[in-house]
Amino acid sequence: MKNKKSYTITEIRDKLTAYCAYQDRCHWEVENKMKDYYLAPEAEDDIMLYLMRENFLNEERFAESFARGKFYQKSWGRNKIKIELKRKKITPRLIEQALKQIDANDYYKTMEKLIEKKISTLNEPDSYKKKQKVIRYMLQKGYEYELIKAHLEE
Repeated sequence: MKNKKSYTITEIRDKLTAYCAYQDRCHWEVENKMKDYYLAPEAEDDIMLYLMRENFLNEERFAESFARGKFYQKSWGRNKIKIELKRKKITPRLIEQALKQIDANDYYKTMEKLIEKKISTLNEPDSYKKKQKVIRYMLQKGYEYELIKAHLEE
């Protein structure tokens, strides 16, 4: 059995404050992190309120920075970002708002770049199979089928 160190509520609050200060977090992530400390529900509520009141925890800011980061750093498409935000229990309204952080021109240019890069790496003589591989790759990255198809038919 592991030795469990016990912490005071203040120490736990400080640890969670640092956790949130390091990187934007959503409520779901903080709630999961709190499970490590076996807190009473009232203590959890107090800590959550403190983090929100002191602006360490802001669901809107989290969703927006998550969407921007995953698109601009990892080139994820809207569908993949939406799925991941849903998994983190973000509300549909905030998800839609977060997706608006992605510039439409940047989105299309990134999609085009990814498609061209993927095509250049494929050693597939059959154009139909090549197209299918590109479509599968782009769907996995979270891009919309209609946009992919439209670009490939240009």
